[in-house]
Amino acid sequence: MSYELLAPEIAVAALGLLVLAIGLLLPAHSRKAVGYLAVLGLAAVLVLVIANFNREAVFFAGVYQVDKYTNFFRILFLSAALLIFMMSSRYNHLFGERQGEWFSFMLFATLGMMIMVAAGDLITVYVGLELMTISFYVLSAYLFDDRLSAEAGLKYLIIGALSSAVLLFGMSLVYASSATTVFTEISGALGSGPEQPALLAGIVMLIAGLGFKISAVPFHMWTPDIYQGAPTPVTAYLSVASKAAAFSVLVRLFLSAFPGLSFDWHLVLAVLAALTIVIGNLTALPQTNVKRMLAYSSIAQAGYILVGLVAANSYGLKGLLFYALLYVFSNVGAFAVVTAVEVEEGDAELESFSGLSRRAPMLAAVLTICMLSLAGIPPLAGFAGKFYLFAGAIQAGYLWLAFIGLLMSMISVYYYLNVAKAMYIGASRREERLLVPTSVSTALWICLLGTVFLGVYPGPLSGLTELAIAIFSIG
Repeated sequence: MSYELLAPEIAVAALGLLVLAIGLLLPAHSRKAVGYLAVLGLAAVLVLVIANFNREAVFFAGVYQVDKYTNFFRILFLSAALLIFMMSSRYNHLFGERQGEWFSFMLFATLGMMIMVAAGDLITVYVGLELMTISFYVLSAYLFDDRLSAEAGLKYLIIGALSSAVLLFGMSLVYASSATTVFTEISGALGSGPEQPALLAGIVMLIAGLGFKISAVPFHMWTPDIYQGAPTPVTAYLSVASKAAAFSVLVRLFLSAFPGLSFDWHLVLAVLAALTIVIGNLTALPQTNVKRMLAYSSIAQAGYILVGLVAANSYGLKGLLFYALLYVFSNVGAFAVVTAVEVEEGDAELESFSGLSRRAPMLAAVLTICMLSLAGIPPLAGFAGKFYLFAGAIQAGYLWLAFIGLLMSMISVYYYLNVAKAMYIGASRREERLLVPTSVSTALWICLLGTVFLGVYPGPLSGLTELAIAIFSIG
């Protein structure tokens, strides 16, 4: 077996331990070096994954599998982590002497996501998910002096533990019905007869447990409070990467382990997607805190991505992967601007963004473009992603779902432009320029260029997604 294909996971684990050790050993005034080490290390791992993108191997009798689908999501997680590290340079001083531990927990969360997407059995999925989730429990409460951060950490711990228990019980029912935890073996064991009630109950519990991780309605109630209270860089990473990890598992589950079910899971997920899109967008409308508004927006975005799994055809899965990656650029770009404003103003209320275009024209432009991409306005990347998703839904016979998605996309323009209105028309409480560090500017430029380029020229990413989904037998 080509064990060198496991090098990305081993490297991220070693980097996390190294960053933790160095952060504890270095004197306080030298701990900024930990951030540079984390960024350079992740960049090296990203280059390694890209260089081995086309190589594939199955390890430990199907328990762990590295393929193009795995590598696509590895690139997504590593790119998101790099952007988060770069955009958080000014925010990190709020962590005081605990900056090294912050980088370490972020790296361990990334490792958990990488394990999830490569998992070929239920137990490995659970191990990766718990590594990711436990890291986020700590990160959500990382602002010790902030009441909202402590509340976010406690709520996430309680609700996350409950969802993990539901997920684990669902896995046990699937195991009881198939006598195996390996995805490919589950498919073979279940293909010979009608589904047992225990199996159907297990699948429902799997949907509920993973639905919590992607913030799908009705498992979304934790999202606004935790997104608002957690440190903004953590919120940004939680909103893009953990969602993508959960979606990567859902796709493998339903297309590898449960491909021949007579139970119509497509319709169940279609109803969840419609509810998520509608409730996420409508509850975002009255929000006056931009972080909380983006939290409800992220719920709606999860609904759009779920449309791709509902379709489960070439357009749908291509749209799912395409949208998951462009969502990294658009959402991280938006949260990078929110982070800069929050550090300067002390909060993320809508009034704090008033007149931002005069104090920091680049920040206002990036936030506006990223939000318009999330709304699906052409020629930005969000339009191309939603085109693939809705085309897949229509091709699969879910015209009503595509119509709901299109209608809610138009409604979302209102609350996104409400922020743009404040930035370009509102009166600023301050007149001095808002200075942006070089690392934050670099992250903003990458997000801006990614959002625009993938909309104007989606071909390369579209081709990459086709390679990634080729491992599944789809129409």
